[in-house]
Amino acid sequence: MNTGRTMTTDLDTTPEPDLRTRLALYRCQVEIRQFEKRAYDLFLQNLVKGTSHLSLGQEAIAAGFGAAMLPDDYTFATYRGHAHTLARGVPMAPVMAELLGRANGLMAGKGGSMHLTSVEHGMMGSYAIVGAHLTIANGAAWSAQYRGSGQVAVCFFGDGTTNIGAFHEALNYAAVYRLPVVFVCENNLYMEYTPIDSVTAVRRPAADRAPAYGLEPIALDGNDADVMYRAAVAALERARAGEGPSLIEALTYRHGGHSRADPAKYRPAAEVERWLARDPVALYRQRLLDLGVAESELNAIEAAARAAVDEAERQAKAGPAPDPALLLTDLWADGGSSWRN
Repeated sequence: MNTGRTMTTDLDTTPEPDLRTRLALYRCQVEIRQFEKRAYDLFLQNLVKGTSHLSLGQEAIAAGFGAAMLPDDYTFATYRGHAHTLARGVPMAPVMAELLGRANGLMAGKGGSMHLTSVEHGMMGSYAIVGAHLTIANGAAWSAQYRGSGQVAVCFFGDGTTNIGAFHEALNYAAVYRLPVVFVCENNLYMEYTPIDSVTAVRRPAADRAPAYGLEPIALDGNDADVMYRAAVAALERARAGEGPSLIEALTYRHGGHSRADPAKYRPAAEVERWLARDPVALYRQRLLDLGVAESELNAIEAAARAAVDEAERQAKAGPAPDPALLLTDLWADGGSSWRN
């Protein structure tokens, strides 16, 4: 696939991942895939509270960055945040329980699918307001820069965000102050139900705008975990070295609709078929086989992922409903003048 990549420096000198890293990348993609397929099944059983936005087909992006980031780096995601949460090492069971609205959920059942957060794992939140978290990621990056901690903030967002004012404000601010932040546009071609190219003046909504902020235009194959891992390593190294932000456009495709309420009938059948043939999990499995990895080893990884999802579902279903008293915790009180927990 021709993404029109113009980045010819850092990425091209970043070595290919070794076999141990590649197996970890495959494991992460398979775990995300199995988890979200189960979440979809539970949604159809009316067990997932509210809606959910799945990353089926986009797993390589989360896996690549998850493998490259340090434990104390920061992740900021959109409401399509299951994959990024799991890629940062958050256990499956509390995430599944959160989707089911149970007290043993990641946020005691109060956040649901769209607001997954685990500060312990560097997962600084899933944000439902489009574009809002880019400026928050800047704040985290500025804090790291001020403290000299070496931490990097990585902010994931969809292609529709590139037409939001906060996108441009955040890019300009990060570039001016050379903040240690990496912006990653997960371009799955559709901003909810509308093709991004029908409402955007440039062909590549993120990469083609990068030069306006003095940044390199980077457009990559978001369905290739090796490419995403190497891009992550290069961008993270630049940020830690004080060389400022990066903007990466990762071209990908969601296998389903925008959310579980969307049958995605607006997408041309030939387009869907073409992208399903580029399934990142299947492509990566074949790459490992071509590299000489035994199929039995890959089968074992897949079986372990299924077993982990089974256990996560068991624990989630066993969790109690939240105590109504939780309604009065973790909120602003006294007209916003104090925090109650």
